[in-house]
Amino acid sequence: MKTLAAIPCYNERVPIGSVVLIARKHVDEVLVVDDGSTDDTAEVATGAGAVVVSHEGNKGKGAAIKTVLKYATEGEFDALVLLDGDGQHDPNQIPLLIQLLQDDTADVVIGFRNLNQMPRYRRLGRVVLDITTAAGRLTRDSQSGFRALNRKAVEALQRENLKSEGFSIESEMIMAARDQKLRINDVPIHCNYGNGKTSTKDPISHGFGVLNYILGLITEKRPLLFIGLPGFVFTLIGFYFGLMLLRQYNQSGYFSMPFTMLAGFFIAVGILGVFIWLVLNVISRLLKGKENSSEK
Repeated sequence: MKTLAAIPCYNERVPIGSVVLIARKHVDEVLVVDDGSTDDTAEVATGAGAVVVSHEGNKGKGAAIKTVLKYATEGEFDALVLLDGDGQHDPNQIPLLIQLLQDDTADVVIGFRNLNQMPRYRRLGRVVLDITTAAGRLTRDSQSGFRALNRKAVEALQRENLKSEGFSIESEMIMAARDQKLRINDVPIHCNYGNGKTSTKDPISHGFGVLNYILGLITEKRPLLFIGLPGFVFTLIGFYFGLMLLRQYNQSGYFSMPFTMLAGFFIAVGILGVFIWLVLNVISRLLKGKENSSEK
């Protein structure tokens, strides 16, 4: 298999050299996407033997991965391995991920991190994002940046036109792979967190940013499940309280304000939810029709 290891990075001049040197032992080519670094990350990576593509400014990890997918597609690689440039991922574990591709048991392989090896402040965030991504049946670690894709997966994700420019790209890739019916598997890996400061972004803002993007993406892709269905349920609850109000009024002549407020609230919110679902459904159909026309 002609294999490419790709490393999106920003200001990683200290670890990037050793990451590239070790990765080169296991792949045919190493690509470093320098996402607007202000230090000499690009020079160090080039000196270590990597092909370097530099962004003019810091566009985000998502933008760097989209550059990688384009490069891998045009370079006709059979496999792509993504890993971080901060030393968190051990390049010597690359063969573990590639093996599942070679065995043809998966199109996408995720490096699974056991929660016990992660800093405590990261664990809760990862669990929440795993649940939100609905990745439990696909992989045990939706946020791991250490992953391998075969040619089929690279081309499918390239066609998907991924939208995320930031760290939420990991979740979007899994959701897109699921939509494309790609086989997803995972393999245990070990990560080096050092002093716990491997990330260039604050973990709290990172987590909330990814969660916000995932919820927006899910709402856009599955409006019936996350807006229409809850809206319908809220409407039924509102009618229930309305019936309770009428029943109490017929029996005692007492007009209950609490029942009135509850019925009005649930019916209003429910009808609004159903209306928003209908609008999003129409917009989604129009956009899909436009995409199909442009492809033809």
